[in-house]
This record gives sequence, C-alpha cells and structure tokens, in this order.
Amino acid sequence: MMSTSLPSREALIAGRILSGLVIAFLLVDCGTKLIAPQFAIDHSPPGLGWRLDVATMRTLGLLLLIPTVLHIWPRTAMIGAILITGYLGVAIATHLRIDSPLASHTLFGAYLGVLLWCGLWLRSPALRRLIPLHAAAD
Repeated sequence: MMSTSLPSREALIAGRILSGLVIAFLLVDCGTKLIAPQFAIDHSPPGLGWRLDVATMRTLGLLLLIPTVLHIWPRTAMIGAILITGYLGVAIATHLRIDSPLASHTLFGAYLGVLLWCGLWLRSPALRRLIPLHAAAD
C-alpha cells in the first residue's frame, strides 16, 4: 500500500525517469514541428484531415511546447499534464478517425498519457493525496 505522504526515494527516482522519458519524447516532437516543419509534414500520415503546412506544424509544436514546459516545472506540473492529456486525446481521435493501426498508432497517445501520469503520481505528494491508489478502509 502506497502512502500519500512524500514519495520514497525509489518512487521519486522511478517517477523522474518516467517523466523524463515522456518529456524528452514530447520535446523532440514539438521541436521537430517548430524547427523542421517541412520534415514533420513529409513524415505525417496521409489523410489526417489537418491542413498540413508550415504554419499548422508550428502551431501544433507551440501547442505542445507550452504544456510540456509547464509539466517540467514542479509547481505547474499538474496543469501541464492536464493540457498534454488534452493534446494526446486529439491525437488519439485523429488516428482513430483515419483508421490507423490501433496498437501502434491510435493508442500511442494513451500509452504516453499513462506514462506521463504514472511518472507524476510517483513524484508528486499532491497527486498522491488527490488520487490515492489503495483500498479505502471500511
């Protein structure tokens, strides 16, 4: 049973590793959209239903960069995670709409979201208090 107090050293390390992996992936993704938008356009799946141009890619990159930076800063990590979850939800819906492969493409945003929230839960006493993962005492 996990406590809602300060995380153990092991939980904190695991949370930082999970969060670091998710943040690294998100920064590479938004960096690609901001720095090399034509590369991002050329490697986007066909038929997404989005206007794929440089301005759209840069906008998507910025819309991902802002919540990712918020998630990096401990005081705003939870609001960043909420905003990233919304972004990932749109990605899931977009892939679902175009019949992308379920396990590899459509659910990738869900996998990333689970890792994002697990990492935050492991390192955040506030989230542990909000969402305690133990059976309630009768």
